[in-house]
Amino acid sequence: MERKLKVERRDGTGKGSARKLRAAGKVPGVVYGRGGDPILITADARELFHVLHTEAGMNVLVELGVDGDELLAMPREIQRDHLRGQFKHVDFLRIARDVKVTVEVPVHIVGDSEGVRTGGVVEHHLWNLHVECLPQDVPASIEADITHVALNDSLKVADLRLPRTLTVLTDPEEIVVSVVPPQVLRVEEEEELEEAVEGEEAEAGAEGATGEEAGVHAAEGGDQG
Repeated sequence: MERKLKVERRDGTGKGSARKLRAAGKVPGVVYGRGGDPILITADARELFHVLHTEAGMNVLVELGVDGDELLAMPREIQRDHLRGQFKHVDFLRIARDVKVTVEVPVHIVGDSEGVRTGGVVEHHLWNLHVECLPQDVPASIEADITHVALNDSLKVADLRLPRTLTVLTDPEEIVVSVVPPQVLRVEEEEELEEAVEGEEAEAGAEGATGEEAGVHAAEGGDQG
């Protein structure tokens, strides 16, 4: 679903001009791409907030109204003042409906893992999937179903069920999710392994020492003879 946002062209540049715009409830920005000249714009901060806060997130399709023209675009970089909760600057990439775009789509875990039911915990490794598709085919998210992931098993990119409209650019062997023993158990197992290794090394050292002593005694016996 596309969102509409009316913007205005701006002439002023620099920090001073940007501060004045933000003080007036405006957000400075730029529209670029598709071989055209960059267009400096301003957007109403509240309207921009509503446009960007959707399930699509940064992959939302936006129809920008500029001087009576409609430009299809996607937000590409957003600068925020996190202390004040304000937008500082926004970049829009001009796109076309019939030309594929490259985007990152968030990965959401779904399902009740077999491994979790037997005491394991989920480790989420890959949070975004790099894909290519037409603008209207960009999904809000991609589901990673871990229902059949057992303890000490994992789910890779190649295991994901994806729409045919997507071309995945992420390495298919990259691990998305794994189910592993809890940290406490892993520490205990590591300690037990270290103790076992130390025990074997001690035994090997004792056997070596015994062998050396036997060699010394044999040599001493030879000298007495």
